[in-house]
Amino acid sequence: MTKFVNESTYKKYLESGHEAEFDSLFDKAVEKVKDSLLGGEFGMYIGGEKVSSHEKLTELSPIDGSKIGTFQKGTREIARRAVAAASKAFETWESTDYKERANWARKAADTFSKEKFDLSAVLSIENGKSRYESIGEVDEAIDFLRYYAGVLEKNKGYVYKNQSAGSSSKASAGFQGAPGRAESVTIKMRPYGVFGVIAPFNFPISISTGMSTGAIITGNTVVFKPSSTGNMTMLTGLKIYEAFNEAGLPPGVFNYITGPGSEIGDELVVNKDVAGIVFTGSRSVGLGMMKKTDELGIHKTFIVEMGGKNPVIVSKYADLDAAVAGIASSAFGFCGQKCSATSRVYVHADVKEEFIKRLVEKVSKFNVGNPLNKEVYMGPLISKGALEKYDGAVEEAKQQGKILFGGRRVDVGLDGIYVEPTIAELDGQNKLYKEELFVPFIVIDKFKRFEDAINKANDIDYGLTAGLFSRRLSEIKRFFKDIQAGVTYVNREIGATTGAIVGLHSFVGWKDSGLTGKGTGSRFYLEQFMHEQSRSLIKLYR
Repeated sequence: MTKFVNESTYKKYLESGHEAEFDSLFDKAVEKVKDSLLGGEFGMYIGGEKVSSHEKLTELSPIDGSKIGTFQKGTREIARRAVAAASKAFETWESTDYKERANWARKAADTFSKEKFDLSAVLSIENGKSRYESIGEVDEAIDFLRYYAGVLEKNKGYVYKNQSAGSSSKASAGFQGAPGRAESVTIKMRPYGVFGVIAPFNFPISISTGMSTGAIITGNTVVFKPSSTGNMTMLTGLKIYEAFNEAGLPPGVFNYITGPGSEIGDELVVNKDVAGIVFTGSRSVGLGMMKKTDELGIHKTFIVEMGGKNPVIVSKYADLDAAVAGIASSAFGFCGQKCSATSRVYVHADVKEEFIKRLVEKVSKFNVGNPLNKEVYMGPLISKGALEKYDGAVEEAKQQGKILFGGRRVDVGLDGIYVEPTIAELDGQNKLYKEELFVPFIVIDKFKRFEDAINKANDIDYGLTAGLFSRRLSEIKRFFKDIQAGVTYVNREIGATTGAIVGLHSFVGWKDSGLTGKGTGSRFYLEQFMHEQSRSLIKLYR
């Protein structure tokens, strides 16, 4: 079995002294993508065939408003066609040997790896990530493919065999525990069928690839819908289709369609031929989908991740420099547009002023501007809707507390939405401690007793990620025991609440952040895409 190793592209270039080569490869990829890819019209793909629609969607880059391309505005009928193609492909893909499915995933990973800089350039242009965020995301997609291939092989396709000992004695009638002939029992995990994969804008390569791979590698087929309205990331979705196709995936196993959630997404939810939905996005949308199927009496498997409002506790025993670095990175990387972003900070009263001083100093040095430039840390917000949330949070903080840093738009000379990273101090009961904003905005509250900090951190419906900075072992033990979050970090300088690594961490949401209690990038993820069947056989044949 092939040993899993994380891709870690930037780390490898940096540690080998070739950072300049890394930057050169990314810059060349940006020019290549701009010259040869952007601005055209792109189709959908159903059953391996290119499909067009009457109405179109125009996708623009959040960096400067330049045209990325024209895409198809799919309809319910197109979604039904895609479901039919996926259902037909399932008939043969289900019985494909698990080793062949694992082999496909590794080939797809190799395709991503070969094209990683081009894919990273597309990603940065499409949703405004820095080169470091983008290459890290492409690496994560590669890791998902290779890691899940290894998990599938390690579990031998999830088939387990048992044998009962026969008895020469007989009972006059059967009952539980009665003696009988030898039984051969096979426990087999079997795929459900067609999965609708509904992807977010913020990780359109890694999350989309991870969700789709989870379904495909376990024998299911997929109808994939990238983010297609408002926060558009349709081109990266098309590149995933192309990579999967190049790796030899049979037609119909992965179908790529674009269009509004009100039609495409809703059809996947209500269509009885769709066995399951894999979704990453807002809590309201996730819960709404489950409620709708329940009301219609439709049984459907849901594998969902629904955001977070992630806290960090800074103890009076914390290494403040590490805390500042970890919180600043997790709060403001990719403009805070991550479900795992730090958004609430609880600081011990004894160190609050010093912590704030150091945090403001750190954040004030972040460059805001065109994310294609090496020196820029924060690029644009994804949309006007994000700006409305940012402005609303700033106004609330001004009225109910105080802005410690930021709170304004930034003119960088581009036709995009650029804002300052913002730090606010408010009473811990304010609504900004409860609402997921998805913008570069954090709120700070103080505490005196560690128990109070834990209670404040837990006092919310979400439970995705959480962090602690402390040198005291008793606090660390208490944090791990009592914090209500699926992903927990202590003293993590590179990311207080963000940056889970495939095969090392499990990325899983508790409470309203998730549903199944099993996370991506872990050994248990694939089991969600299959249901168990027990097969008992008494051999009476020759």
